[in-house]
Amino acid sequence: MRLALLSLPFAAALASAMPFWGYQQKVKESIHGPPSGWYKHAPAPKHHMLELKIALPQPKFPELEQHLREVSDPSHARYGAHLSKQETEALMAPHPETLAVVRKWLALHGLAEEDVIQSPAKDWVTIRVPVGLAEVMLTTDYHVYKHAQTGESIIRTMSYSLPEILHDHVDLIQPTTMFARFKAFKSTLHWTNHVQPADSSLSGSTITGPAGNQVDARCNNTITVSCLRQLYNAVDYKTSATNDNALGITGYLNESTNDVDLQQFYQVQNPSAYGSNYTSLSVHGGKNNQSYEAAGLEANLDTQFSFGLTWPTPGTFYSTRGEPPFDSDLLTASDTNEPYSYWLEYVLSQVKIPQSISTSYGDDEQSVPQSYATRICNGMAALGARGVSVMFSSGDGGVGDGVAIADEPLGHQCYSNDELKTPKFLPVFPASCPYVTAVGGTVNIPETAASFSGGGFSNYFPRPSYQDDAVSAYLATLAPGTYEGLYNSTGRAYPDVSSQAASFSVVYQGQVTLLDGTSCAAPAFTAFVSMLNDARLSAGKTALGFLNPFLYSVGYTALNDITEGRNPGCQTEGFNAAVGWDPVTGYGTPNFGKLKDLVLAM
Repeated sequence: MRLALLSLPFAAALASAMPFWGYQQKVKESIHGPPSGWYKHAPAPKHHMLELKIALPQPKFPELEQHLREVSDPSHARYGAHLSKQETEALMAPHPETLAVVRKWLALHGLAEEDVIQSPAKDWVTIRVPVGLAEVMLTTDYHVYKHAQTGESIIRTMSYSLPEILHDHVDLIQPTTMFARFKAFKSTLHWTNHVQPADSSLSGSTITGPAGNQVDARCNNTITVSCLRQLYNAVDYKTSATNDNALGITGYLNESTNDVDLQQFYQVQNPSAYGSNYTSLSVHGGKNNQSYEAAGLEANLDTQFSFGLTWPTPGTFYSTRGEPPFDSDLLTASDTNEPYSYWLEYVLSQVKIPQSISTSYGDDEQSVPQSYATRICNGMAALGARGVSVMFSSGDGGVGDGVAIADEPLGHQCYSNDELKTPKFLPVFPASCPYVTAVGGTVNIPETAASFSGGGFSNYFPRPSYQDDAVSAYLATLAPGTYEGLYNSTGRAYPDVSSQAASFSVVYQGQVTLLDGTSCAAPAFTAFVSMLNDARLSAGKTALGFLNPFLYSVGYTALNDITEGRNPGCQTEGFNAAVGWDPVTGYGTPNFGKLKDLVLAM
């Protein structure tokens, strides 16, 4: 970077004396104050390095969205005719004028061409600058904010400004106003820190599963690969390793999957897979540390069950760097950066992408600026247009944020993240994105809704047309005035589907432990989607791609409807499971045999 030619004091003087081409600075984005729990601690160190992500407008996105609707609709003539990498990038690219204007603005602040990193579609620009220069460029002041409960720190600002001419050429710049606590992604994982002893009296006993078949009764205590295949009618299905089908698992926050644990899991739950490998890919410097101390519960859970269910289908684990908030007393430590844009940039740059991808992370939607959530959701749409089925956990807070309080079984009161502090339910992002398939949780046999299953209605994204009939039918069953003002009845509703989500038997640091949460449900459901893609590809058909239009038009007929249970939170009983779609379990859990017949007939 040619900062030697443009010192910070000189840059500041130049910026104040020569507004960009005569245009005044105008606020681009602002928030009223730090969210609940955060407080201003100190001015940010001027030399602390920030990695700024600049999102440029995608004027052709409506055209990409139209392609997505057509290639994902089983009744459309173009069903399955997914776009190529080049076609998708052309529909995500900014206007050439935007690139020229932004380059000139960056050059004004001493950033040479080699200092600027562009995504393949040129819709994201990344720069590394010290806090002092970022403050000049954005006419703002960065501060260190601390979290009162955890002591974690983060460098952010309450608002930022750009020359008025840039407003039509820049969608957003982060990190600025985003206070999402990415450690909260772990809230989609409940850890039962002991293993319930096996009930020997159940050995040889069976119970009736959701598909009407007989299931090992021990599956009511502990979920294994065999249990899921039994429950969801896929006992005899054999996947292929030669039809180009693949399955992807994402990992964030330094979560590593331990290979020794994985092999131990295979020995017990799928001996045929013992000795097999998967592909580990580093995104933005992410690591897959193989020491036992670095083993991640989340990463082990996701890979063990998804790869264990689908072997010998090739598996990929993406390790994306994304630090938790840093210790402000250690100025050499790096500040957190959101991980989704880095992962999307990487995966969309690849010619071949796994056809099914699972993510078990999320955060309160309101903690993510709407501008940023929209751009990330657009990236998920691009994946769908390319033929990828993208699954996300629906969260573990019911209609709330998952904060457990011993004397408040329904959780604490939930509020809007503004000066009004309006009571409201707290939807989860990215599950609330209409271009992903959100997976809720069930427990027991017969299956009922898991009380922690995240579900509700987005405050950012309107309800997509594919949901209209199902969601309207559910809302009509609620008594007039139910939770009035607490949720947005016209918003994107989630989850879409569900899966078992409790007592998953996972190997962690050489020990077997039981895990709960929709973190279990997402990789489990994704594994069955991967099997469906396997069946279609082996039959010479294309991958399923974006699932929701299929699920809401015909796929729901091959799901096990869950009609019992609720998802309490925010000091309420939450929503109830019901016949048909509901905001606790979606349309229900998979019946693989029926789904396979449906997707092979399309």
